Amino acid sequence: MITLERTSVMNMENAMRGARNPLNSWARGDSHINEQGEFVFGENDLQLAKRLCQAGNDHRKFIRQIFITVDITAPIYWWKEYDTYKVGTVANSTSTMHKIHSKPFEREDFSMDHMVPEAEAQMDQMIECLEQIRQKYMETKDKALWYSMIQLLPESYHQMRTCTMSYENAIAMYRARRGHKLQEWHTFCNWVCDLPYFQELFPEVEKV
Repeated sequence: MITLERTSVMNMENAMRGARNPLNSWARGDSHINEQGEFVFGENDLQLAKRLCQAGNDHRKFIRQIFITVDITAPIYWWKEYDTYKVGTVANSTSTMHKIHSKPFEREDFSMDHMVPEAEAQMDQMIECLEQIRQKYMETKDKALWYSMIQLLPESYHQMRTCTMSYENAIAMYRARRGHKLQEWHTFCNWVCDLPYFQELFPEVEKV
């Protein structure tokens, strides 16, 4: 399970102006910001942006200046794969170490959507065990109990991070992960497809 919420895309106007710097063609720029504060590509700018994106990494530097911020909630096993993409990305996460004991353990804290019934039953027992340890820790503040929660915690446990990346990061992740076994990556790739003008800039992308 993965959720992507509160998506913001920023700096398109400045990035597009920079894309015209090499040819001093600013006068041909025809994009604008609408009444809702959203960037709207003009025909001239969109055609230039498409050409640059299709020309390859060296020519589409402007998309590195289009920034995305999004809150992602996902299981630890997915975050371990996401953490491959360290260059050009930033993330602030909720703290497992500091906050693991701050609320009761519940089913909703874990990804269980693909479990067979036997695994689901075992997970229910694990959640009950974690909650019993948490309650004892709240009473005693025994650090051994805190360690027990940390070391027992399954990789299906959810963590939320506020992530920042660029359109360049997004297309790289899409191309690398669109055929991945994990359904979470399919959801992520579909989110990428829905970013403003993403499919216009990269016509080969499609939902998986």
